[in-house]
Amino acid sequence: MRRFRKTFIRAGLEALYLSGAHVWLRPIFSGVGAIYTLHHVRPHRDADFQPNCHLEVTPDFLREMLSHLRGHDIEIITLDELHSRLVAKDFSRRFACFTFDDGYRDNRDFALPVMREFDAPFTIYVTSDFASGDGRLWWVALERLVARAQQIDIEIGGLALRLDASTPTAKCVAFQRLHDWLRTLPGEHDIRREITALCARHGIDEASICRELCMSWDELRELSAEPLVSIGAHSISHCNLAKQTEETARIEIAESRARIENELQRPVLHMAYPYGDRAAASQREFVLAAASGYKTAVTTRPGMIFAESADHLTALSRVSLNGHYQDARVLPVLTSGAATAMWNGFRRIDAA
Repeated sequence: MRRFRKTFIRAGLEALYLSGAHVWLRPIFSGVGAIYTLHHVRPHRDADFQPNCHLEVTPDFLREMLSHLRGHDIEIITLDELHSRLVAKDFSRRFACFTFDDGYRDNRDFALPVMREFDAPFTIYVTSDFASGDGRLWWVALERLVARAQQIDIEIGGLALRLDASTPTAKCVAFQRLHDWLRTLPGEHDIRREITALCARHGIDEASICRELCMSWDELRELSAEPLVSIGAHSISHCNLAKQTEETARIEIAESRARIENELQRPVLHMAYPYGDRAAASQREFVLAAASGYKTAVTTRPGMIFAESADHLTALSRVSLNGHYQDARVLPVLTSGAATAMWNGFRRIDAA
């Protein structure tokens, strides 16, 4: 199903480009700007099994995107400036914001040099447990254990299952089955329990992954001194906020900001919801983010920024730079708003 979905999306992007539909949809759906979502930026990896590759783009693709924006006179601005323009209704020039979720070290090593080439500001949303070195990147742990395994024994819904993982194709099927099941579990502690058990059985050092991939507080302190870099919050533990009690969600939202401000001695005024889809962030979370003092908070719901977004500052949509679609022909389609408009049934705002 996921492979079909990827093929369907790719075909849709190609159709919008080849037909020229994105050109005539642009005046209606490009909005006043866009916030772009990224996670990893690093060189291409040669491996048959990379189920999380949608979360990474190459430095070259990021460079192509920035060059495309500059070539179309789209201004790259900070989230503070985005907030100011939305509040002031200043839409004299289209803009773009770049945001990176989780706090990966490759954002410093590979994204920063590219952003410097274009004098382009960007925000890194930090998960405070990741910066402390004691968080759990369960989706990475899952990829590594499936990569190592030949078969996986697991109990799902009371049924004992044996998943084949002997070939790259079988590994992809097993990963997706386990990933989707883990996302349905009631709480973050349930995910941790299951992943920890699987890692133990397959010899994966789950605890080391965070320290391997994510920047520490010392590294973030140094990076935050960079003029182009601002730091936002991404919760304490990267949990699904919608599945938490209201008090736990409030703590995750408010205390992550407090921890980052205490560590970096800089104000934190912008937030990204972990996962960020409808199942992870909706009205309750939007209200909690506003009550916690954030100027803006972003989802992963696809969409451009419109003048009406000023009424939904803690429910802003973003446009994903997805590793599956690193093709220069995708860029004019993404910036036109045509792809997100079709995805949203031609609604301009998705903040319900």
